[in-house]
Amino acid sequence: MYFAPKSIPLKDGSTAILRSPDPVQDAADLVQYLHDTAADTPFVLRTPDEITMTVEGEERFLEAVVDSESDCMILCEVDGCIAGNCHLSFMGKKKVRHRCEVAIALRKAYWGLGIGTAMFAEMIRLAEAREDVMVMELEFIEGNARARGLYEKMGFRITGMHPDAIRQEDGTMLALYLMQRPV
Repeated sequence: MYFAPKSIPLKDGSTAILRSPDPVQDAADLVQYLHDTAADTPFVLRTPDEITMTVEGEERFLEAVVDSESDCMILCEVDGCIAGNCHLSFMGKKKVRHRCEVAIALRKAYWGLGIGTAMFAEMIRLAEAREDVMVMELEFIEGNARARGLYEKMGFRITGMHPDAIRQEDGTMLALYLMQRPV
């Protein structure tokens, strides 16, 4: 799904661009972005050594997302650097068509600038434009207070929990929380 470019002001006075990915131009940067975000925080599901995506594979993935009617990826670009992205997936089967899933990540250098809030506002707008969608859903790992605060600010509430769903590299077991937001 294509997302038309949009400028947003950031809290530090700079400007960011929200836009769809360009499969050819962005694939290599996004592979590095996956490594960077996995290294920035223990609260994403992959570790840096698990990032095995090739540039060619990322190009194919991005082409599929941009051409999809059920997926939308929004990149946030600041001064030519990919600062973050979010992914909105609309479910297609009749019994779950009223739901959509959200995923978001930012490079640590861009935390606290309002990017997450801006990307969520766009995902909410896209979900509200879908006649069948009634609920947005996401997951977060126990201890990720920054993310939880953002999600709650955007209207999400905890609806469930999977205890011991995440095993950190040091062996610590953490819960995976489920959140929903009405549309």
